[in-house]
Amino acid sequence: MQFVRLGSLVVALAFFTSFPTHADPLEDFYRGRTMTMVIGFSTGSGYDLYARLLARHIGKHIPGNPSVVPQNMPGAGSLKAANYVFSVAPKDGSVIGTMSRSLPIEPLLGDLKLDARRFAWLGNITNNASLCATWHATAIKTWDDVLTKPFTLGGEGAGSDLDNFAVILRSMFGAKIKLVTGYPGGSEVNLAIERGEIDGRCGWSWDSIKSTRPDWLRDRKLNLLVVFALQKAADIPAEVPLVIDLAKSDEQRQILRVHLAGQYLGRPFFAPPGIPDDRKAALRAAFDATMKDPDFVAEALKSRLEVNPVSGAEIDRLLADIYATPAGVIDKARAAIRN
Repeated sequence: MQFVRLGSLVVALAFFTSFPTHADPLEDFYRGRTMTMVIGFSTGSGYDLYARLLARHIGKHIPGNPSVVPQNMPGAGSLKAANYVFSVAPKDGSVIGTMSRSLPIEPLLGDLKLDARRFAWLGNITNNASLCATWHATAIKTWDDVLTKPFTLGGEGAGSDLDNFAVILRSMFGAKIKLVTGYPGGSEVNLAIERGEIDGRCGWSWDSIKSTRPDWLRDRKLNLLVVFALQKAADIPAEVPLVIDLAKSDEQRQILRVHLAGQYLGRPFFAPPGIPDDRKAALRAAFDATMKDPDFVAEALKSRLEVNPVSGAEIDRLLADIYATPAGVIDKARAAIRN
């Protein structure tokens, strides 16, 4: 009888072990995987700092805990990277990227054939206030100087904040600006400013100035001219005007609102269109969890990087609203950056 009972036990164990244990398909996909973080700007730029910070922490919040490796792909104000993620990168959830905050609005304003609503938006780390600033040695020190004296600004390419905001100053406010464009990224523009090749730049995030050039602020090497945002950051000096407050009419304010919508996108992160729904949900949840991760927040504060996140769902809603802007307003907003 003892042998019979033992045999029955062996049969029972064989029966239960013949069925595989339940596997988590997300963990199975991501475990041991190396993900790519495509950064549309050069090393050392504000976007690069935020992207590398996220890459160091988001993996532990993704099922299977993959590693995330940054890959810089600068060019045309991050359009090169955006096109790569949109069209070329694997659509399996193994690639995420970051682009200029203004680029998702560019299809409404230019010839870019890229519907930003189709990206799988994960969220942004912080919304932005961008400034126009000049080197301390130039004659352009105040808003009045912007309106009355010629000067040269650096740009990255059509559709970038640097180019758009410089052209807006020229077309809507009559500033005598020469735009030298085509720099690979903000780091190269900053070097050109320091060398005296150009006078300054627009589209320079306040958080980026503080994190990448704190000595320039401390030593008063920059003239802060005007803020491009719907709302000023609390620590921007009070004497620096908000561009929307300088509008001469309600129509100008409407036009500026279209151009400033991208500032809400701040430091945006996304995956390609068409990734599986469960992986999109997992990446969004991982992004949200990372924003609350004490280690992530502590490192951001240590690096002088701000954390004021916006979720992927909120970005979806913003883009749906902006893409529904009346055609007449869009036409005038488009004309403002064609001068």
